[in-house]
Amino acid sequence: MPDFVAALLSAVAFCVALVALNALTRSLVHWHLAPHALSENGILQFGGALALARVAYRRAPTRRIPS
Repeated sequence: MPDFVAALLSAVAFCVALVALNALTRSLVHWHLAPHALSENGILQFGGALALARVAYRRAPTRRIPS
């Protein structure tokens, strides 16, 4: 069960981060603060979202086995 919770938290973190980074990129391009080469759904957005998902997966609660 803890693996399921970790995967679920990681997926949620990935989706939320991707949406937020896409909105930020769209705003920056619209306000002419970033070059047009910084496109939506680019490597920057997916890389950032993936990094945040990895952090969420690592920090998810784990089951402690008594020794």
